[in-house]
Amino acid sequence: MASENYPQNSITGRLESAPTMAAFVAVFSSFCVYFCMYAFRKPFAAAGWGDEMVGGLTLKSALVIGQLLGYTTAKFISIKVCSELRRQHRAPFLAGLIVFAELALLLLAFGSSSWQVVAMFLNGLALGSVWGVVTRYLEGRRTSELLLAGLSCSFIIASGIVKDVGRWLMTQGVSEAWMPFVTGLIFLAPFLFFLWLLDKIPDPDKRDELDRNERTPMAGEGRKRFFFEFLPGMVLLLGGYLLLTVYRDYRDNFGVEIFAGLGYAETPAIFSRSELWVAFGVLATLVTLTLVRDHRRGLICSFGLLLLGTTMLGVSVPLFDAGKIDGLQWMVMVGLGAYLAYVPFGSLLFERVMAATRFPGTAVFTICLADAVGYTGSVGMMVGKDLLAGDMEPLVFFRKMTIWFSIGTTLFFIGGGIYFLRRLRAIPPIPESSVA
Repeated sequence: MASENYPQNSITGRLESAPTMAAFVAVFSSFCVYFCMYAFRKPFAAAGWGDEMVGGLTLKSALVIGQLLGYTTAKFISIKVCSELRRQHRAPFLAGLIVFAELALLLLAFGSSSWQVVAMFLNGLALGSVWGVVTRYLEGRRTSELLLAGLSCSFIIASGIVKDVGRWLMTQGVSEAWMPFVTGLIFLAPFLFFLWLLDKIPDPDKRDELDRNERTPMAGEGRKRFFFEFLPGMVLLLGGYLLLTVYRDYRDNFGVEIFAGLGYAETPAIFSRSELWVAFGVLATLVTLTLVRDHRRGLICSFGLLLLGTTMLGVSVPLFDAGKIDGLQWMVMVGLGAYLAYVPFGSLLFERVMAATRFPGTAVFTICLADAVGYTGSVGMMVGKDLLAGDMEPLVFFRKMTIWFSIGTTLFFIGGGIYFLRRLRAIPPIPESSVA
């Protein structure tokens, strides 16, 4: 829906009359909101959780799987909820999710091992819809690529920093069980403030709608029609994204063990050092895509970015094995490759698809659908790895994943790219003068 006539003395009214400032506030506040969310999601992964077993799995694996199950369930729910959520309900919904996630971390601190797994399931269930709702604020704008590029870097940086915060808290005497709750508590007030600020940005205007198509709530019939309209391409893209999510998630959840295998177990702030380089590389690359105004060319560049990322994964292993790069450089390279391919799915790729095809609805539907499929794969990998290859060291397993997943994702993305670019040939372009 196009922006309303907001009162000029309100924050939203002033931002509506100052588009550059509105874009800055949008990217800054959305970045901070999602950064703070990670303080409720990832600090638990910074702890080792000992050798206790739960249901045949190590406690840490059980906690990871518990959270993934909740997160994946939320992604499937998000396909409907985030696609249909009205503007006035977004901020209260997000605030409620975060409070629920923090209460789940309180259960993690108090509970036995079995209840701790339940706590992480509830935590994931609360957090799985946050990305989709935040994206709803940013999509459908002429500046959406820039806004979504900034948002996308939030979870790359946040994942490392909040884990380093968690590790620091444990050096200050906070126990493993309490550390995730305390970390979340530190970030709760900042989250609520930046959410308030994000909710003040104006809706897309008429020129945004003309360029990007009006982004309306998408009911079940519309979601079904989109999926079957582009079925072969969606299946190929979702197949590649499933592998990519499995790979990225394993690197993220078992980074402590992988870095230990590489000899960095005692290196301070190692996560921040590696992920900051990854984030800068991804941000610089994504910002260049914002300069591409034509949606067809933008879609071509997005698919090129996917293939660049998956190629980097494959090239990194022989470079590491030959000693051309050290362990930290290898983790930066595979992180950069994984996120160059992963990030466009949560932002730029489907934003361009919706804009180029002129299909009525919201890009959040396809984003949530991809996440639901991807995290389903992560759950399956976690269970299968511990049951079938539980004795394999995380570093060894991760190296094998890098080789095979590079090949698989590349093939899927080539097929998906060819399909969508062929489909777009039949759709007339938007005259540049009409959106000037």
